[in-house]
Amino acid sequence: MNDSSGGTGSGSARKLIELLDEKNQYLQKFFELNESELLNFADGYFDNVESFYQAREKILDIVRCIDALVDDEVAVIHDGEVSTPVREELKDLMTEKDRLAKQILAQDLQVLAAIETEKSNIIRELKSTGQTRKAVSAYRSGPAARQFDEEV
Repeated sequence: MNDSSGGTGSGSARKLIELLDEKNQYLQKFFELNESELLNFADGYFDNVESFYQAREKILDIVRCIDALVDDEVAVIHDGEVSTPVREELKDLMTEKDRLAKQILAQDLQVLAAIETEKSNIIRELKSTGQTRKAVSAYRSGPAARQFDEEV
């Protein structure tokens, strides 16, 4: 089976290389999006969390589509049809993907920790505000104040 690139099966291998490169580009965008938002979190700015998660989900949707296309290309490639240089290029792309995936995983742990810390701070503030309100309302209420005076 000859294709437009001149070698047996090399068209599928070339397409696979293009797809893996494109996937890595989207993983790099994902990484950069995380980096940017982590800087916001470090500054105490959490107002963009919803749009941040939506942007991440859009990138992941694209990556899932690319993965489906990669699976299609892999299904038509036979091991003996891939030259050594192409095999090396594929290996390099997969190594880059693994590197990006590890970095993204580390970032995700930082994102989760930052959000959890902020959530804890908000809960603490709400509890404090609730306790302050109780104390103020107890102080202001006449019967409670009289009851306190009688107990003393």
